[in-house]
Amino acid sequence: MLKSCSCGREMHLMLRTVIFAKKVNINNVPVYNCSHCGRNDVFPGVKEDVGRLVGELGNQPAPHSIPFDQVHEWAGVLSRAMNLSDSLQATVIARAAEERINQLLDLWLIASSLEDETWKKELQSRLSQLSAQYIS
Repeated sequence: MLKSCSCGREMHLMLRTVIFAKKVNINNVPVYNCSHCGRNDVFPGVKEDVGRLVGELGNQPAPHSIPFDQVHEWAGVLSRAMNLSDSLQATVIARAAEERINQLLDLWLIASSLEDETWKKELQSRLSQLSAQYIS
C-alpha cells in the first residue's frame, strides 16, 4: 500500500515502533514511511486510536512496551499480513482482513446466542475498527 510523500516520492506502509515520552514503546503501529526523505506518517485509520492510547498513558508513564497489533484490529490484520508476505501487499492485507472479519462474526454469533451483550459490544467495536479502514 502506497501514499505520496510531500517530497514527491512514494511512501510505503509498514509496521514501526512509536516511542512515547522516551519510555513507552508502542510496537507494530501502521506507519507510512518515505525511504527517500525519512518522513513517517501514522496510518490515518489508527492515528486517533494511537493518540487515545498515548493520552491514557499520562504524563509520567512507567517504561514498558505495548503490542499495538494486540489492541487494535487493523494493526493486527497488518501484522498477520506481514507474517504471510515479505511486504504489505493489498491482496494479502485483503485476505487477512477477510479472515479476521469472518472470525469476529463467528464470535459475534456465539456471543449473540449466549445473549452476552458485553461481549457483543466488544466484538462490534473490533469489527468497526476494521470497517473504518475501508471507509476512510
